[in-house]
Amino acid sequence: MNSNFNQAVENRRSIYAIGKESPVSDQEIKNIVEHAVKHVPSAFNSQSARVVILFGEQHDKLWDIAKETLRKIVPPEGFASTEEKLASFKNGYGTLLFFEDQAVVEGLQENFALYKDNFPVWSLQSSGMLQFTIWTALGEAGLGASLQHYNPLIDEQVKAEWGLPEKWKLWSQMPFGKVLAPAGEKEFLPLEDRIKIFG
Repeated sequence: MNSNFNQAVENRRSIYAIGKESPVSDQEIKNIVEHAVKHVPSAFNSQSARVVILFGEQHDKLWDIAKETLRKIVPPEGFASTEEKLASFKNGYGTLLFFEDQAVVEGLQENFALYKDNFPVWSLQSSGMLQFTIWTALGEAGLGASLQHYNPLIDEQVKAEWGLPEKWKLWSQMPFGKVLAPAGEKEFLPLEDRIKIFG
C-alpha cells in the first residue's frame, strides 16, 4: 500500500482551532472538492452526493444561522458554551455542506424495488466516503477541519438562504481553515479486538 496514502489517512484529525486564513487558494479547495465528488464511489454509480462550498461572508452567515437557531432551543444558562463552540467554527476560512440528493435515492428505489430499503443506507455510506476523502485531502493541503452535524435544525434555513433544491438532504457541515493548534494525542483500542482473520 502506498505509504503516502497511509500517512495521509493517519494525519487526518479533527482540528477545532482554525483561523480565517488558508495556505492554499480557493481554486485549490474547489479542485479538491470536485475531484472527490467525481471519483468517490456511489451505489449503482448514482452520483447522489452534492456539496456546497461557502467562503467569506457566506461561511460566516451559516454559523450565524446555526447560532440563532440554537439560541431558540438551548437554555439561556447553557448557551454561552454553545455560542463559543459555534464561534470557533465561524472563525474558520470556509465551510463545506454535504448533501445527498433524495430525488436520486428515490429514483433508485422505484427502479430497483428489490433493494429499496438499502438505497438510503448506501447513500449514507457513499456520503461518508466523500466526507472522509475531502477531509483527508484538506489536511494534506495544510487545512484543519472537523465534521459537525447541526442538521436537521438548520436544514430549511440553509436551503432557503442559498436557494437549494428541496430534495437535497443535509448530512453534515465541515468548517475548515488555517491550523492554529494541532489535535491532541489519540488513543486506539487493541486491533486484535477489532479485526478477525480466517484462512
